[in-house]
Amino acid sequence: MRLIGKAAGILAVTAALATASAPSMAQTKVTISQAFQSMLYLPFYVAIDKGFFKKEGIDVDKETAGSPTAALSAVLSGSAQFSIHGPEWTAIAAAKGADVDIICNVVNGAAVWIATTPDFKFNSIKDVKGQKIVTGLMPTTSTSLFIKLLKENGMDAKSDVDMLQVQIGSEPGPFIGGQGKVAVLYEPGLDQVVAQGMKVVLGFPKAYGPYAFSSVTARKGVDPKAAQGVVNGMELALRYMQTNVDDTVAIAKQEFPTLDGKIVEAAVRRMIAEGVYPKNVDTTPEALKVSMDTQIALGNLKEQPVYDKFVVRDYVKKALALPH
Repeated sequence: MRLIGKAAGILAVTAALATASAPSMAQTKVTISQAFQSMLYLPFYVAIDKGFFKKEGIDVDKETAGSPTAALSAVLSGSAQFSIHGPEWTAIAAAKGADVDIICNVVNGAAVWIATTPDFKFNSIKDVKGQKIVTGLMPTTSTSLFIKLLKENGMDAKSDVDMLQVQIGSEPGPFIGGQGKVAVLYEPGLDQVVAQGMKVVLGFPKAYGPYAFSSVTARKGVDPKAAQGVVNGMELALRYMQTNVDDTVAIAKQEFPTLDGKIVEAAVRRMIAEGVYPKNVDTTPEALKVSMDTQIALGNLKEQPVYDKFVVRDYVKKALALPH
């Protein structure tokens, strides 16, 4: 009995020493409000699934707001510390005096494509003149980019095309149903119509290059420890996605169980290959300018936000320095 007691005491001391020597990183709870459950936000889901946030001491409560403005409103009201959506919404709010900025890149390509029916002859965007175009209900970046592209090519969205605007995500239905020979699509809608024989004729990721499409937004007074942990977790996720494509596809299938697995895989591989998912969390001045130019062209912004005041790179620099 004396030996058993002695052994138990040794075990207790050993356990205490192990606990004391383990990293004492307490988990900081944060709420991140995403605009939608979207395949664009896959880096966010990877960070959660692979435990990258927890590794950085962050316990994330994921909320889905239903729209970019609702997600941003959650940050402005204090019900969420961070939000994920297009940086244009943050820029518009900041221009009106809101104390918000972006701290992390999530999507760095203009993740929009134009598809047509197999028989449609497409040599340039001017070929869509006079056509009915199935596209997302404004305000949305897909339709905004399409309108801007028309304008850049001497066409007007109101007079030169007939836009059939439908709820975002439902574009494949009327397109496949024959209500238009041209559609402007996000993923996974693009690969849904490709699976039905439609053809991709123009990809905005290749046309525009780096484009700040989705970002993590926070208030300027956000807890710096929490912000650093979130940015670090996203950095680790983005690195993981570049070198572990199969596992990234598997995570996407878990996040979107009602979609055909082949469609999910095609969409994820397309977005990785075309640089839609960035290789790191940095938002470059060039990527932000191209993104904000779209909003200026549409009249949503009067001028470019000042990069150094709008993009917080302190957290980004530390995340980029994490060991590989």
